[in-house]
Amino acid sequence: MTTAGASARPDPYDFSLVLGGPLYQLVRRARLSDDAFELLRRRVIVIALFAWLPAFLLSVLSGRAWGSAVQVPFIMDVEVHTRLLLALPLLIVAELVVHQRMRPLVRQFLERDLIAEESRAKFDAAVAGALRLRNSVAIEVFLIAFIYFGVVFLWPHYGILHTATWYSLPADGVYRLTPAGWWLAYVSVPIFHFMLLRWYFRIFIWIRFLAHVAGCRLTLVPTHPDRSGGLGFLANTAVAFAPLLAAHGALVAGYIANRVFFQGATLPDFKLELVAVVAFLLLIVLGPLLLFTPQLSTARRVGLREYGTLARRYVQEFDDKWLRGKAPAGEPLLGSADIQSMADLANSFEIIRGMSMVPFTKNTVVQLAVITLLPVAPLVLTMISVDELLKRLLQVVL
Repeated sequence: MTTAGASARPDPYDFSLVLGGPLYQLVRRARLSDDAFELLRRRVIVIALFAWLPAFLLSVLSGRAWGSAVQVPFIMDVEVHTRLLLALPLLIVAELVVHQRMRPLVRQFLERDLIAEESRAKFDAAVAGALRLRNSVAIEVFLIAFIYFGVVFLWPHYGILHTATWYSLPADGVYRLTPAGWWLAYVSVPIFHFMLLRWYFRIFIWIRFLAHVAGCRLTLVPTHPDRSGGLGFLANTAVAFAPLLAAHGALVAGYIANRVFFQGATLPDFKLELVAVVAFLLLIVLGPLLLFTPQLSTARRVGLREYGTLARRYVQEFDDKWLRGKAPAGEPLLGSADIQSMADLANSFEIIRGMSMVPFTKNTVVQLAVITLLPVAPLVLTMISVDELLKRLLQVVL
C-alpha cells in the first residue's frame, strides 16, 4: 500500500450524520455545498427563495399578496413566512452545526479509551451501519414518496386555515387551491417536509448508533471530573441540535400566530401543544443518552465499593501512623503529604458519590427547552401590551 493510497482512503471514524446521501451529492453538483459542507449562506438563500418567492409572485399576480381581497393575504400569513423564511433556513443551518459538532464524536470514544478491546469490533460495526444508513438512496426515495402520497394529500385538508386566503378559497363547501396555493402545496410544503423528515431519519440513525454503543462494554472512570464517567462530552453533541429545536419552535409559533390573528384563538389555548412539542424534542435529543444510564450506575456502584475499600485501608494506616505512634522517628507532621493524600482521596470519593446517572445536566435540559420556546416568546405580546410588559419588568427589576 503506497502512502498516497493510504492517505486517500476514507477515514472510517470520520463520523457525520449529514455528509452523505443522494441529496447531498445533488447539492454538491449544484454548487450549493463543498466537501466540508460549507457555502451555507448560498444554500439558505437558494432553497428558501425557491420555496417562497414563486408563491409570492403568483399571489401578486392574482391580487392576493396584500389588501382586502381575502381575509389572509400573502404578506399577513405569518405561518408561511416563519415556515419558509425561518424554520426552513434553520433546518439547513442545523446541518452544518451538527456536522461540525458531531464529526469528532466517534474519535472521542476512542481517544478517551471508553471502548473496551473486546467491544471494538461491535463499535466499528455500529459506525459502519450508521454511515450505511446515512448514505441510503432507498430511504430518501421513500421519504419523497411518503411526502407526495401522504403529506401533500393531507395538507389541503388539515394544514390550511379554514377561511379565504391567498392560497385557498372556499367554493361549494370545500377549499380550492389558487395558483399560488398549488406552488405552496406541491413545491414549498414538500421541500420543507422533506427536510424535516430527513432530520427525523438522521435522529433515528443517531439513536440507533448510541444504542449499539451503549451495548458495548465501556471502560468508564467514576472519578472523572465531568461526573459522568467520561461521557460528559455527549451533552455537547445534544446541544448541537439547537437549530433543529429552534426550527420546530418557529414552526409552532407560525401555526399559533395565524390562529390567534385570524381565528380568534389565544396563546393559552395551545399550552398543551407547546408542552408536547418541548417534551417530544427533549425526548428524541436527550432520551437516547439515557441508554448509558445502566453502565453509569454500575460504574458508580463499583467505584463506591472499590474506593470505599481503598479509603478504609488508607485511613487505617494513617491512623496507625500518626495516632498510634508508628510514624518514623523525626518525620514531621507539618507539611506531610499524607494529609494532602487523604484530602485527595476524600475528593475522589465525593466525585463518585455525586456521579450523575445521565451524561447531561439540568442546565442542558433548560437550555434546549428555552431554545425551543424562544420563537414563541413574541406571541406573549398578543396577551399583553408592550407598555404593560415593560411596566411589569421594571417592577420586578426595581
